[in-house]
Amino acid sequence: MKDIARELGVSIITVSKVLRNHDDISEKTRKRVLDKVREMNYTPNLAARSLVTGRTYLVGLVVPDLMHTFFAQIAKSLSSALLKKGYCLTISTSDEDPEVEERTVTRLLARRMDALIIASAATRSPTLERIVNEGPPLVLVDRRFPDLDANYVGTDDEAVGAMATEHLIDIGCERIAHLRGPDTSCGRGRLAGFQKTLLRHGMIAPEGYISAQGPADVHSMESGQELTRQLLRFKPRPDGIFTFNDSMGIGAIHAIRDAGLRVPEDIAVVGAGNLYYSEELRIPLTTVDQQTEETGERTARLVLSLLESKAAIKPRSVILEPRLIVRASTQR
Repeated sequence: MKDIARELGVSIITVSKVLRNHDDISEKTRKRVLDKVREMNYTPNLAARSLVTGRTYLVGLVVPDLMHTFFAQIAKSLSSALLKKGYCLTISTSDEDPEVEERTVTRLLARRMDALIIASAATRSPTLERIVNEGPPLVLVDRRFPDLDANYVGTDDEAVGAMATEHLIDIGCERIAHLRGPDTSCGRGRLAGFQKTLLRHGMIAPEGYISAQGPADVHSMESGQELTRQLLRFKPRPDGIFTFNDSMGIGAIHAIRDAGLRVPEDIAVVGAGNLYYSEELRIPLTTVDQQTEETGERTARLVLSLLESKAAIKPRSVILEPRLIVRASTQR
């Protein structure tokens, strides 16, 4: 750093600020410093910097499953936003298992993450309660705990369930089933939105029309396929299905077509999440968009504000409004 500062005729503090992406450096100076950094093949010693600053410049993310593109999209958006401020994202998965999540969080804490972001698989977590009280900064994403006053970024899940169910009713569905999610805030919220909307229209879901099988964010497509096969045995069978996520919706469509039925003429299907490939399917899937990219960006913004604040900040909730994306799976 001294060599770079000397060659450019700037202070070491200026070089340091550029490397930490401070915004009080002119673009011209920033470019000169970064060009010289590349020319000299200089890499900052983050271990040494952490001894001085007390920071590791690492942020931990724990999600149920990275094979599920909903969480992969959030991770991508998060990583991009944090990297601009000099932070690296460390990603782990819990496989929708609370015990695995507990061990993972403990290990990330041991590695001195500056902040943690968690989409929790648990219904209650003493470890997360302790982190809220003792640090480091914690942001819950997509899933929250009703009795834990923590920072949170996610969608209005009850609105997701209501929006999907209302759409199925609007296109004429009279027997609507729901492939529900896990016993987490998003699973419960979407179920509540589904049930309240039916009730508002004087409808009910017949016994067995609300079903679940194992973790909904791990092996979702297989779960959607198997649960739909079970629904098709009912007489009368459903004429509309709302699935907890898009992957389950894709599995539902596979099962319906395997049974020789048509989508949406015989059974209409609505998912949730608006995964990037949902529009490219043979039967493009109607879905409720959860704004995954915005979720990642808003989470990064919240984390950075917590890290940069010199005083304690009261926990904040960022609730994003969902929107319906109508495609062929419900266009009768």
